Amino acid sequence: MRLLIIYDTHIPKRARDLPEPVWRAVDDADVVVFGHSHIPWDSVTTTGLRLLNPGSPTDKRRQPDHTYLTATVRSGRLSEVELHTIPPPTEAR
Repeated sequence: MRLLIIYDTHIPKRARDLPEPVWRAVDDADVVVFGHSHIPWDSVTTTGLRLLNPGSPTDKRRQPDHTYLTATVRSGRLSEVELHTIPPPTEAR
């Protein structure tokens, strides 16, 4: 049986500016879930590490939508990751 290791962190800078060696520091992880940038992100490094950022459901900052991620783990593997957008509230008339 394979064990899926997920590492959750709060990145204090924009993730796209971080060099890949930062991600190598969590070499025992299969997936890194990170936040702070409010930028939705789903990518894989050259070493196969999956990088996920849900964005933000409450403060979209410069993004077009409020977002969050859901993920499914089946048989010790990340099988589904889906980015969800939250529709803007309707204004009262």
